[in-house]
Amino acid sequence: MIQSYPDIKNKLISFIRSKVEGAGAKGAVIGLSGGIDSTLTAYLSVEAIGPENVLGILMPESGMTSKEDIDDALEVVKLLHIEHRVAEISKVLQSFSSVIPDFDITARSANGNLKARTRMCILYYHANLMNLMVVGTGNKTELLLGYFTKYGDGGVDIEPIGCLYKTQVRGLARQMGVPAKIIDKVPTAGLWQGQTDEGELGVTYEIADKILTMLVDEKREISDIKKKFLPEQVDRLVKLMRANEHKRMPPEACQI
Repeated sequence: MIQSYPDIKNKLISFIRSKVEGAGAKGAVIGLSGGIDSTLTAYLSVEAIGPENVLGILMPESGMTSKEDIDDALEVVKLLHIEHRVAEISKVLQSFSSVIPDFDITARSANGNLKARTRMCILYYHANLMNLMVVGTGNKTELLLGYFTKYGDGGVDIEPIGCLYKTQVRGLARQMGVPAKIIDKVPTAGLWQGQTDEGELGVTYEIADKILTMLVDEKREISDIKKKFLPEQVDRLVKLMRANEHKRMPPEACQI
């Protein structure tokens, strides 16, 4: 049964409230990127526990994070009336590069993951300091495909919108009044120049969500899905799901 956006919103709000209260936390801390996922998560958190209990952390990188993203994140802070902090991460990254013996400035993936893990550390510092819960911003499409950094943006306490595909995130964001310019923005993790989510995934979110719905929710055979979509797109997504399964699992211990 397909649920309406108001029903989904109410369930997500209840989920956030129950998890924060259950943990004995004073509130929530969220990394605000200026993108739709973190914005929607902030909107939901404010409705769940009140603006006075939500802290937004902007963590731009000088020369990499666009002014548009910073401005959009600050607009969200203003619209929601939440407290915020700005932690510019360039100096931290420079420190890493100076002490890591094998640091390679051309290692795009490793360096991008380092940025994500740096941001995770900043969020958890505030969480520990202020007794807050780190509320993640990953959506179902990203989680299924492993399109996140292990112990980076995947290092959180809860993932409220992890049950929503990207296209559903857009739908709920519209229902909740998220600014259109944020909803319609080209999705990017901003880890290197020119990086886009769909460019890395090799398929649009609209197509990815349809394929994943058939594969995961409807449990259709891969051969059937290939009759409706380009076989190479289906193979690409199946390969990503399988290769990144470890990201969705806790660290495995030896059984004796």
